[in-house]
Amino acid sequence: MSIAIAVTSAGLVLPPTDQHTPGAHVLTPPDQQDFPAALDEIGRALDQHGYLIAVYPTTTPLPTVQRLHAVRAMLETDRMALLPSALPPLGTAVLIRQLRQLSVCDFSPGVLGASARLLAHYIYAGALLASGSKLARVPVTLPASQEAPRPSGRSCAVLAGPTPQLVRPEGGATLTGPQFSTSLTYATGSLGSEWVTGTLARRWQVQALHPVPLPGESVSWWATGKLVEFAAAVPDVSLLYQMVSSMRQEACHWCGLTLIGDRCAFCSSPLVPMERRPRAITPSQRRAALATGPSGQPGPSGQPGRPGLPVQAG
Repeated sequence: MSIAIAVTSAGLVLPPTDQHTPGAHVLTPPDQQDFPAALDEIGRALDQHGYLIAVYPTTTPLPTVQRLHAVRAMLETDRMALLPSALPPLGTAVLIRQLRQLSVCDFSPGVLGASARLLAHYIYAGALLASGSKLARVPVTLPASQEAPRPSGRSCAVLAGPTPQLVRPEGGATLTGPQFSTSLTYATGSLGSEWVTGTLARRWQVQALHPVPLPGESVSWWATGKLVEFAAAVPDVSLLYQMVSSMRQEACHWCGLTLIGDRCAFCSSPLVPMERRPRAITPSQRRAALATGPSGQPGPSGQPGRPGLPVQAG
């Protein structure tokens, strides 16, 4: 049974970096279809693939998010995961591409869905902005030696994750980058990309550059069209596979899916701590419990009792 990756806009579907990466299902916006059509669309995707993982930015319009949750509730399915991403739009698109790469591997739906949080931690997503005067989504400040808390009227380089940073490239400063091999995906607005493809790529020692169109959500996310958005990430699916498969796998106590991390991506149930889990009983203990009533006596009429539940004769 396959796993489909769904997105809320076509701009979040990046070109594949290899011939094995499948595409993604672009969900129809609420203003372009009624609710019965949305039920049919996602229902057919579930019938075709078995499981559906929908990834969307946290800045997605509320009606779209409400539609996703309403469809999932009406279908009464535990085979649809809804995963919000706090990364900038291009970083979210790179995360989605990694999930698409891993969707053809032998991971279970629960492990693949839960891996999104792990993978996001290793994506270095940011932008070169002509001005940071309207920057509000990233909690950054200039170094104490600077007079203003945020740059105004001068270009700045901002890293939204995994650790927020802000520097002014004119002074020769650069962003702290990954300490592992990556490729750099970048999208150009109305600003030159020389600093990103030259200085930043060289200092981050990226192995490859991938220019892509600017996602439609980027201008509003960064509050300016004068930008170059970028995201450095692990491109090799074999390395991604090792990262995910090295994590400890657990069973969700609610829906039963296998997961990694501390929360199920499909039912949102947190992982129950080891000390709060019910103790497992041996087969002999189970047979003894079934052979006696709630008081430890044999069940009436020769019927085995269930612990804690009376057995009714007849």
